[in-house]
Amino acid sequence: MKSRYYLRYFAALMTAAISAQEPVVQLEEVAVEAASETTETQTLKTITVYGESENDSVVQNPFLLPVEGTKIFAGKRATVIDLDAQPKIQANNYRQALALTPGLLFSEETTPLVSLGYRGIGEPHRMQFIQVMKDGIPIHADPFGYPEAYYTPPLDVVDRIEFVRGGSSLMYGAQPAGALNYITYMPDRNTPFSFRTQNVFGSDNLVLNYTAATGTLGNVGYYGYFNHRESEGFRQANSDYSLNGGHIKFAYEVDPNTRWILALDGYEEQHGEPGGLTAQDFARNPDKTTRFNDQFRLRRYAASLELQHSISAATELSIKTWGGYYQRWSKRQRGGGFGTLPTGAAANTNNIENQEFYTFGIEPRLRHDWQAWGGEHSLAAGMQFYYNHSPREDQRGLSPDAEEGSTTMKSERNLTYGSFFVENKFTFGRFSMTPGFRMELINQDVTTQNFDPNSGDPTTGRGKSQFDPQPLFGLGIGYDLDHETQVYANVSQSYRTTIFTESLVVPTTTDPFTTDADPNSGWSYEIGYRGQPKSWINWDTSLFLIDLDNKFGGTVASGGTVQLKNVGRTVNYGWDGAFQFDMIGAYDALNGTDNVSRIGSLSLYGNATLLQAEIHGGSSDGMVPQYAPDYIVRSGLMYKFKDRVKVSFLGTFVDNHFATDDENPTRAIPAYMTWDLTAEVKVTKNFTAMAGLNNVFDESYYSRVRSDGIDPAYGRNFYIGGTIQF
Repeated sequence: MKSRYYLRYFAALMTAAISAQEPVVQLEEVAVEAASETTETQTLKTITVYGESENDSVVQNPFLLPVEGTKIFAGKRATVIDLDAQPKIQANNYRQALALTPGLLFSEETTPLVSLGYRGIGEPHRMQFIQVMKDGIPIHADPFGYPEAYYTPPLDVVDRIEFVRGGSSLMYGAQPAGALNYITYMPDRNTPFSFRTQNVFGSDNLVLNYTAATGTLGNVGYYGYFNHRESEGFRQANSDYSLNGGHIKFAYEVDPNTRWILALDGYEEQHGEPGGLTAQDFARNPDKTTRFNDQFRLRRYAASLELQHSISAATELSIKTWGGYYQRWSKRQRGGGFGTLPTGAAANTNNIENQEFYTFGIEPRLRHDWQAWGGEHSLAAGMQFYYNHSPREDQRGLSPDAEEGSTTMKSERNLTYGSFFVENKFTFGRFSMTPGFRMELINQDVTTQNFDPNSGDPTTGRGKSQFDPQPLFGLGIGYDLDHETQVYANVSQSYRTTIFTESLVVPTTTDPFTTDADPNSGWSYEIGYRGQPKSWINWDTSLFLIDLDNKFGGTVASGGTVQLKNVGRTVNYGWDGAFQFDMIGAYDALNGTDNVSRIGSLSLYGNATLLQAEIHGGSSDGMVPQYAPDYIVRSGLMYKFKDRVKVSFLGTFVDNHFATDDENPTRAIPAYMTWDLTAEVKVTKNFTAMAGLNNVFDESYYSRVRSDGIDPAYGRNFYIGGTIQF
C-alpha cells in the first residue's frame, strides 16, 4: 500500500496530465484504498502523466517525485522552482526566480550573464561550482574543463527549474554545489496551432520580445520561439547589451511507449563591460564607467536528440545525445587597475581573447522496478560519454578598441570524459534507502605556445596531460510520516576536477602557472523534514554540513591583483528552511468557506539560510571563504486570483561577506536588502498586461567584486508590457 504522501503526487500529476498532456513520467500500477470501510484495494491501469506546455500555468509540487522517469530523487534534497507561481519574470531576473528557494546566492552584475553561488562553496562567477543543464543536458562551455555557464536559457521558455543539492554528483557528475536543471516547455498537444507574442519595455530603453508558436499535428508536436532583449544599461556608458535566441523542438510519438524529441538551439549575445569601481567611486556615483572599450560576445549553436521508451510497465529507457559549437570572445583594454581608468602606455593596447568549444555527448539511462523482500524497489543506472575540443587564441591589439591583433598565445585543449553510475531505491513500507555509486573518468590535454607580441616569433611553450579517475559514493534515506510529510537524510561524496584555468591554466605574462591545484573533493551531509499536508501550506527544513578539501579560490596579492591558488579545506555548516502559507486557504479550511474561489489566495512565504563557514589550513586559516554570508533571507507575499491576476511583493536580505578567501577589506560586500513588486493581469481571453517595479526602495548596493573593482547592482527600475495569445 502506498502512503498518502505518494497519492498526493499522483493527484497533482493527474491534474497536470489533464491540463497539459505532455509526457514526462510513466506511473506504474498504483494501489489506492477503496472508498468503503473495508481494506480492499482497487488497481488502476498504468497512466502516462504529462508535463506542461507554455499555455498551461499549473503550479507544480515543490518536491520532486521519489522516482521520476529514469532518475531517482528519493533521499535527496530536491526542489522544484516553478516559475508559474509568480507573474512572468522579465529580463531573467534571478532575484525573483529564486524567491522561494533557500541556499542559492545571486551575485548580481551589470551584464546579462548569470552568476550563482551555493552555501559558500566557491565563487559564484558563471555558476562554475554548480552543474548546469537544460533538459538534462550540460550547458557549461565545458562542464569539466571550463565549467562556466555563459549561456542560460531565457526564463520565458522555462517550465520549471529542478535544483538537486546533496547527491547531485551521483546523478549528473562532478560539481560540489548541486545541480540546476532547466526544464523547458513541451509542444502543446491540445491544439494544432497556438501563437503567443510578449513585448515589454522598461528603464534604460529595455526592449524585450518573446514570440512562440506551438501545437501538434498528428503524431508530431512542435514548439518554437524567438527571443530578443536589448537595453542601454544603467551605467554611464558601455553597459548596453543585445541578445537574440531561437529554438525549435519536435516531439514525435511513435506509439504510446516510444517518443523521439529533437531540439535545435541558436543564441547570440554581446554586451559592453563598463568596468568596476572603487568603494569611494561607488559611494559618489555607482553608475560611473571605468572601461569604455571592453566588449564581450557569445555564440552558441546546439542540437540534441532524445529517445524515451517504455520497455515494459516496470522498465523505462532514455537516451540523450547532443553536440554543438560555443564561442566566447572578448576584448579588454590594458593598463587599468582596481576601479581605475586605464592609464600609461599599456592603455593604448588591448587583450583579445577567443575561445571555441566543439562538443559531443551521449547519455543512456535505464530505470527498472523490481520486487523482493516484501517491497517494491527501483534501480536506475546509466553512463555518459563526453568529448570537447576547445582551441583558444589570445591576441594583442594595437589600439584600445582593436578587434584583432598579433597573436600572443595559442592553446589546444581536449577533454574526454566517461562515467557510469548506478543507484537503487530499496523500499520497505514507509522507509526507503537509496545507495549510489558513480565512477568518473576525466582526461585533459593542453598544449600552449606563446609568441612575442612584437615580432610574432614563438617563445615559451608547454604541454600537460592529466587523468583523473574518481569514484563517488552516496546514500539517501527517506521515511514517510503521516499527513504527507517526510524525514530524509543524505550523505554524498562530491568532486570537482582540476580545470583548465587552474592546474591547466593557460600561461601568460599575468597568469601564474599554478602547481598546487589538486581536484576538489569532499562530502556533504544533510538531514531534513518536508511536507505539504494541505494545499495551503508546505515546508522544507534541513541541517547541513559540507566538508570540501583542496578548495581552489582567490586571495589578494601585492599590487591588488587576485592570485588563484589552493586555499585549503573549507567546512561549511548551517540550517536552511522554506515555507509557504496561503492565509486565505487556511481560513477556508478552518471555517468551511470558499473565499479562495471568490477573492483568490494570499500566500506568505519565507526562506532562510544560516551559514557558518571557515577555511582550515594555508595562509587563510581561520578565515571565512568567499561569498559565504552568515544569512540569506527571502520573504514576501504572493497574491493569485484564478488564472486572471498574479501579484508578488518579494524581499531579499543578504548579510555582509567577502569576494575573496582572505577577508580582504577592499573585497568586502556590505549587507543589503531589496524589494520587488510585479503584477500580471489577464485583461481578456487573448491579452494579458504585466508591469513591475524592481528594487522598489532604490537600495544602493553591490553583491559582486571582481579584479577590476566593484560591480554595482541595478537601482530602482521598471517595466511594462503585455502578451497577446491565441
